[in-house]
Amino acid sequence: MPAEFHNVIDGQLVPARGGATVEVIDPSTGQAITRIPRSDAADIDDAVKAAHRALKGPFGKLTATERGRLLSRLSSAILAHQDELSELECRDTGKPMVQARADIAACARYFEYYGGAADKLHGETIPYAAGTTVMAIRVPHGVTGHIIPWNYPAQIYGRSVAAALGAGNCCVVKPAEDACLTPLRISALALEVGMPAGAINVVCGLGSEAGAALSAHPGIAHISFTGSTQTGASVAEAAARRHVPVTLELGGKSPQIVFADADMEQALPTIVNAIIQSAGQTCTAGSRVLIERPAYDAVVQQLSERFQALVVGRGHDNRDLGPVINRRQQQKVRGMVDAAVADGIRIAGQGRLADDAPAEGCFVLPTLLADVDPAHAIARDEIFGPVLVAIPFDTEEEAADIANGTDYGLTAGVWTRDGARQFRMAHAIEAGQVFINNYGAGGGIELPFGGMKHSGYGREKAFEGLRGFTTIKTIAIKHG
Repeated sequence: MPAEFHNVIDGQLVPARGGATVEVIDPSTGQAITRIPRSDAADIDDAVKAAHRALKGPFGKLTATERGRLLSRLSSAILAHQDELSELECRDTGKPMVQARADIAACARYFEYYGGAADKLHGETIPYAAGTTVMAIRVPHGVTGHIIPWNYPAQIYGRSVAAALGAGNCCVVKPAEDACLTPLRISALALEVGMPAGAINVVCGLGSEAGAALSAHPGIAHISFTGSTQTGASVAEAAARRHVPVTLELGGKSPQIVFADADMEQALPTIVNAIIQSAGQTCTAGSRVLIERPAYDAVVQQLSERFQALVVGRGHDNRDLGPVINRRQQQKVRGMVDAAVADGIRIAGQGRLADDAPAEGCFVLPTLLADVDPAHAIARDEIFGPVLVAIPFDTEEEAADIANGTDYGLTAGVWTRDGARQFRMAHAIEAGQVFINNYGAGGGIELPFGGMKHSGYGREKAFEGLRGFTTIKTIAIKHG
């Protein structure tokens, strides 16, 4: 682990202009592992100017096919450095090494996917008036800003930056100060495979300093933000002052709806995994399980047994789950569980801490809460930790009402063998993605992804993600 990481600006690895740094803490041990720049508005300005130079110069002159080949080369480089990048992701986020490796593979897949899609982003001709040919073509926004969170730094870097580059934009990335090592290293790899200087710039720092400066910078033509609903509102407000479009992927309180006829052998392990993945720190975490009353007691009992078998430990030990990202998040999650228990909600199952887990680690025990009133805060507010609440229901209509009864609408799962019910529930649920007898927790790279209500707007992944980094220009030619 290097003693210090630097920003990537205009093809160079550089410290913050002011020389300030921030410690990077390994949440498994509570110990500092390296330092990153604490950048400010001056560093952001340098990065934006570098991106504009690349857009007008080497990168902007590439054909779509050439852009695609660059992205494909970067995908291969990421896979070639998978061990190194997985180590960084594990140390930086605390997630188990097996999950870290999967995240690096997913990041590589984004660059592979958008590398193949770059020269397939077509426009159209429009029948209009005699003697006139009208074309609607897709053009890049220009320089795009990317504010990415700490829970999936490699994955979200890939899904956002790869799509933007594939569409022909140049990027300025502000990763979360709690986890930004893989975006920095991957951006350095991009230079090694021939990415023109300034096409990708990564500037580290605090959200209130570097992040706010990026959101408000007049040289940014589009902002992609993933994070909390509160910060998302601030980013959107800053962009609105400049009439700049924004893609927001925000919070979630995703339901898993289990009917009595469900295949429980398939459903139960998926439901557990969907709340412990990344220690529950994912917007698509299946944090509510709604269970049809005839099956409620049996399902809660089986989930309880599975929770009690879970073990929390250091990322490198590959336990069922690792720590949450920092002490503040640990206290928040524990506080929400304690408040629910104080209100009379019972803990139906809880995992255990590994014997060798460091006392300084930011660990939270995976917890199953049962018999929860859907109106209670624990059933409505995003916890962002490994906490699952169980709620009984009697009818399809009640299940849909409970599922839709929060401010969020990102992802949902439905478990039933009844084909007609599958379609009814899929249409009744207010969510950007609905999985029937499976749960993708964000889905594959090929599936459009985004939310409704307070979960945000705009779509990422798939071709929708590529289109989102373009705008349509209409050209009408009168030729007689």
